[in-house]
Amino acid sequence: MPVQCSSCVEKRAMLKRPKTGHSLCKECFFWAFEEEVHQTIVAANLFKPGETVGIAASGGKDSTVLAHVMKLLNERYSYGLELMLLSVDEGITGYRDDSLETVKRNQQQYGLPLKIVSYEELYGWSMDAIVKQVGLKNNCTFCGVFRRQALDRGAVMLKVDKICTGHNADDVAETVLMNVLRGDIARLRRCTAISTNSEGDGVVPRCKPLKYAYEKEIVLYAYFKKLDYFSTECIYSPNAYRGYARTFLKDLESIRSSAIIDIIHSGETLSIREGVKMPVQGTCSKCGYISSQMLCKSCVLLEGLNRGLPKLGIGKHHRLHNKIVNNEPLTEKEESKLKVLDI
Repeated sequence: MPVQCSSCVEKRAMLKRPKTGHSLCKECFFWAFEEEVHQTIVAANLFKPGETVGIAASGGKDSTVLAHVMKLLNERYSYGLELMLLSVDEGITGYRDDSLETVKRNQQQYGLPLKIVSYEELYGWSMDAIVKQVGLKNNCTFCGVFRRQALDRGAVMLKVDKICTGHNADDVAETVLMNVLRGDIARLRRCTAISTNSEGDGVVPRCKPLKYAYEKEIVLYAYFKKLDYFSTECIYSPNAYRGYARTFLKDLESIRSSAIIDIIHSGETLSIREGVKMPVQGTCSKCGYISSQMLCKSCVLLEGLNRGLPKLGIGKHHRLHNKIVNNEPLTEKEESKLKVLDI
């Protein structure tokens, strides 16, 4: 027997929400999903009228749904925002070049301006070139660091007031797990924040309107709305540490459906014991970007690549920072330790 929509009690239910278990028709699901994102935005006071907001667009399901919903809510509730798309071209042949074509179609579909910044343009390296030097074991470290800074640089070029990212509830829960497993207290304290304040010159505040949206529901929304998005996984990510956290989270969710939101709430309420020394944010002595060390991670990684010493940016090598700043050569012993990565 057909199941009736538990919201309107008129139409036939087309799906069962993974988040709540309610059986809904398409229209009621769309409304519920959009209203939840709206309530998240309002409750956290994410935007102010007149602001220019950059939407981090990769062409994937999360950023495509984010762009669609942000445009829709901006018009429905008169947020008074000027929206723009901002994309990063990491230089991954057969992956990013295809996904950027999707972003360009989204630009036409939503009528929003688009800015694309590339690793090649900003750093002189593409991810294809980086992987040739460092291998597949640690390449995500390079990409993550460079991508974050590239988004900031692109946002400064666009002169936006804030950046919206497509991080969803699954992403946030995975990050909490990763930081617990790594014992990364500094990141654990801030990884559940729905927005970040400006941390210095050249750093634009970020926010996550989809913070409480389940990945499964984002997929359902994109599918039933027939949104144009790119669904292929990055060809360099099979060994990413996040992948193991994601698998663990999915196993937890299969046992307890509320595991994702439970982990987020745990992360939000965790506190740091008094007396624990925390990193102090400063600026990189080389590029001026925010950093808790003399050099930011991006500069250390770039120096390693340019010197043919990829291990220089992997792990902690703070004692070498002075040599990097002063452009001093490393000793043979130091070079031998940093020369080859275990691939």
